[in-house]
Amino acid sequence: MSSLKERKTFMSSELSRNSAEVFKAAEEEPISITRRDGDSLVLMTEAENESRNSLLNFAAQLIVVTVDEDGRSLGERFTDRFEWMLVLSKEDREQCAKDLIKAARASFATNTAHLAIAELTSWKMTAEAIADGLDKLPPVEYLEEFITVERPR
Repeated sequence: MSSLKERKTFMSSELSRNSAEVFKAAEEEPISITRRDGDSLVLMTEAENESRNSLLNFAAQLIVVTVDEDGRSLGERFTDRFEWMLVLSKEDREQCAKDLIKAARASFATNTAHLAIAELTSWKMTAEAIADGLDKLPPVEYLEEFITVERPR
């Protein structure tokens, strides 16, 4: 998603005269296309549109979770909408809920979907790794000293 800066604007006639420049700008961030006889249009990539839709869907889920005050903790309420959180410990569910709300606020404030979506994806992947048993693997052992090896020939 684009940031809070003013959106680049092109006149509709530039689409036919200089489409390569207009499309290049739209690949970088959403742009406005102004028309003399109608409302301005917004041109963006499909990925940008999907990112915005994901953020709106996430926002809808957050609203349901945060307004449903039934005496349960925030982390417990989140598991109603994000069932993958059930794999997390109680403490991690609470931290996940707080982190998701914080990232969503940052995304909404800056009009950048990736902040919230990245946080959501990160926590979901953590839950999937735990479900796969990766949290039960022995700790990685690191060498205490570097070993110098000869360059292969």
